[in-house]
Amino acid sequence: MGYVYLALAIVLELCGTTCMKLSDGFSQKIFAIATLTFYGVCFWFFALSLKTVQLNIAYATWGGLGVVLAAAVAKIFFHESISTPGLIGITLIVVGVVLCNFFGATK
Repeated sequence: MGYVYLALAIVLELCGTTCMKLSDGFSQKIFAIATLTFYGVCFWFFALSLKTVQLNIAYATWGGLGVVLAAAVAKIFFHESISTPGLIGITLIVVGVVLCNFFGATK
């Protein structure tokens, strides 16, 4: 169940980040409220995930996939460009998350 909570935390964090962009510096109140709500619920699910998923694995996965998905949303919905070095960096983040998940947990 920990990874389900972690997946929900990642999706909600992405929703919060997207609403933050749409809030235009928190000047659009509905998006500002949505940002705070999504982040609050995101952290709740992240905390629940930590009951069964190790912190180092959970945080690497949450942060890494958050970066990758935010870059995808920025490109697809906001038509922001991603440079070649940016793509290389995102690829390295994915490699790091995979390595953490498969080799980072020890007992």
